[in-house]
Amino acid sequence: MTTVDEQGRPEPPLAGDEIATLLGFLVYERATLAWKCAGLDAACMTATVGASSMTLGGMLKHMAYVEENWFSRWLFGQERQPPFDTVDWDADPDWEWHSAADETPQQLLDLWQDAVDGARASVAKALSDGGLERLSQRTWPGGEVPSLRWILVHMIEEYARHNGHADLIRESVDGQTGE
Repeated sequence: MTTVDEQGRPEPPLAGDEIATLLGFLVYERATLAWKCAGLDAACMTATVGASSMTLGGMLKHMAYVEENWFSRWLFGQERQPPFDTVDWDADPDWEWHSAADETPQQLLDLWQDAVDGARASVAKALSDGGLERLSQRTWPGGEVPSLRWILVHMIEEYARHNGHADLIRESVDGQTGE
């Protein structure tokens, strides 16, 4: 049975196998970002803290991009999907961060949720075709190839890092604090 905390986040299994543990922590970190962005209007989604230009809206769009990039583009060799396919990334490597200000909170949440749904499907496909050892279709310039295991751990790290930023931004918006 899955335990859900007071913020609606499913707790990772305490004694699961490697796959259940990795996926449990990724789901938990995704749910943390959703919690930090829940119920906010456009002004709140564009709020910043201190000298940083980082916003919750930009974070959602960035994480949508990262989900799509790792689980579709890297893992399966797919081309970038809309809206990321028309961006000149060389000219604007932080496009997702600042372009989020032009979208509503619901558009950003939908974009992110669609990317998460696509990532879940990609992970299920990869697990059935090689498991955690399955190698990505794309390689680094030196020829190294990340495994699904590496991608999952990287995504947990990516969410954990940005969830720390989200904590600070959310607290500055309405005082809501938590883990």
